[in-house]
Amino acid sequence: MTGVRRLAAIMFTDLEGFTSLSHSDEPGAMRLLEAQERLLAPVLAAFHGRRVKGIGDGLLLEFPNARDAVEAAVEFQRTIREYNKTGGQPPIRMRIGVHVGDVEARGDDILGDAVNIAARIEPLSEVGGLCLSAQAYDQVHNTVGYLAESLGPKVLKGVSETVGVYRLVPPWSAAGSTGRVADPTRLAVLPFANISPNPSDEYFADGLTEELITVLSQLQGLQVIARTSVVPYKGTSKSLQQIGSELQVGSILEGSVRKAGSRLRITAQLIDVQSQAHRWANSYDRDLDDIFAVQTDVAERIAGALRITVDKPDIVRLEPGAAIHPESYMAYLRGRALLYAEPSPDKLSRAKEQFELAVSLDPTNARAYSGLADAVIWQGWRHRLGRRPEWVAEARAHATRATALDPNLAEAHCSLALLLWDDWEFGASEREFRLAISLNPSYAVAHHHYGAMLLDAGRLSEAMSHIVLSYALDPQDVTPALYYVSALGWIERPDEAQPVVEHIGRLAPGSGAHQIALAWWFYAKGDYPASLQAVQRANELNPDDYDHVPSVWLLALMGRTAEARTLLNQELVRKKGFISSDGLAIAYGFLGDFDAAFQTLNLGAEEHDLALQMIRVSPRFESLRRDPRFDEVLRKMNLA
Repeated sequence: MTGVRRLAAIMFTDLEGFTSLSHSDEPGAMRLLEAQERLLAPVLAAFHGRRVKGIGDGLLLEFPNARDAVEAAVEFQRTIREYNKTGGQPPIRMRIGVHVGDVEARGDDILGDAVNIAARIEPLSEVGGLCLSAQAYDQVHNTVGYLAESLGPKVLKGVSETVGVYRLVPPWSAAGSTGRVADPTRLAVLPFANISPNPSDEYFADGLTEELITVLSQLQGLQVIARTSVVPYKGTSKSLQQIGSELQVGSILEGSVRKAGSRLRITAQLIDVQSQAHRWANSYDRDLDDIFAVQTDVAERIAGALRITVDKPDIVRLEPGAAIHPESYMAYLRGRALLYAEPSPDKLSRAKEQFELAVSLDPTNARAYSGLADAVIWQGWRHRLGRRPEWVAEARAHATRATALDPNLAEAHCSLALLLWDDWEFGASEREFRLAISLNPSYAVAHHHYGAMLLDAGRLSEAMSHIVLSYALDPQDVTPALYYVSALGWIERPDEAQPVVEHIGRLAPGSGAHQIALAWWFYAKGDYPASLQAVQRANELNPDDYDHVPSVWLLALMGRTAEARTLLNQELVRKKGFISSDGLAIAYGFLGDFDAAFQTLNLGAEEHDLALQMIRVSPRFESLRRDPRFDEVLRKMNLA
């Protein structure tokens, strides 16, 4: 009988030590199987999986796509970890393998090579881990937020051809290198060296680095490390192997640029981190007018060297497009350099001036309009410059103009998404975020903010996928790591935050950022005295950057309400009445002053304070969520 054929994601699971347990303790073995079924059933339902059959102590499961299968596998292992930590006996020790391929359905069963490959991959997994085939990895590595390490091609029993296998790095494992070889398609572009006669052309080398990161990030088959994580390696004496280990990349692009007038000489080389061999190298002697063509050629050559298939939409986006206006382009690069420096009010103002100069010289410069939008957003959000309705309208006009001039400009779509989110237009914002990510799959900033917006909406699994991916794409920047720690606390998974907190400690030892990470982690674990100590230490290290409101929360939770009220009053005076809506509302809630808390929340919702983003998920709002007035706040934010 011939069955119906279809494409499916196949998962095999196996329990370590089950055979010996069944011989020594048959009732215990049966309890183990019952616990497995009970724990995995809700996860299967959540990720649209189907239990095909049990095979001894293992399971054959089917999913509609690779992403659901991988997310389910991670959730399986997380659920099992929690069960084992709470004393579940006997403990469950599971291996998982995932493959995507063609299967033949016969009744409720499925057959075919895809099933056999998944079964052969599963034993390669570590206990508590997951291995997936190269076919499955290709479909998920830009859509889920987990690192994966190549185990190389494997000869599998009963399979005629070798199969590439990857080990997924679970989110609760220690950050950093495990000694395995990173995927060659995970790429870092190191800051290009400036060898121009004029040292002031340094910003051009920095700008070229950023532009190459942006262009390469548009290739669907690459994961490109964000600019903020490669900048610290400018002029570094570290070896490429050490850099590759710290960034968890398999390939590095490095080079130099010499600018003399309107003439450029650019050298670039793509290096395999493991072998130190050059995968590709080239030099370009061009006019400044040809800079986009150089970037396009570099991207295409790298795709070829890494054997990445460039689809037609990617080819269209990579095309150089209209000729540039050299002076406008240089003003744009100066603006970006100022924007990415320490974003003080003065530097943001100067960046805006450069972007305005760029668009005055070339009204078709979409990048400059996008930069203008970002400068205005940062002035409004970070420094409260101007009235909100005015700066939002200005930034929105610039971002809209940029997308009209260049519909493929991911940065402009992300800026527009931020502004729509700020206006509580969640549906429109999500469309812009998704478009930005489709145009630039490695855009860490877009993943970071999209994940935060999804937390607003209570879509936790999707949100964490993007938050983790932002962290993976920008591993040397403290900001996404801090947000990852706080988000894990909001969804009450603090144990997974420990390796991230330790990673922040390695990135910024002795810093206020590390103390804040410790404070959030201790808070999520319920260790309020340790959290308070970390908050106070952060304030000592950075008295102007960190507020004292978290200390108010912690003092209130510890029953020291008089101290908490005194400190809150002092903070209101120190900040001249302005404290972020979320922090102040939480403080009032912990102090039992619900009227003041809801007055603060309503004002924050009316003023579109994005600091309220965790209102639906953070445990700190739990007492306020039980009040009927909470639904009114959600309605004002279009979250009801």
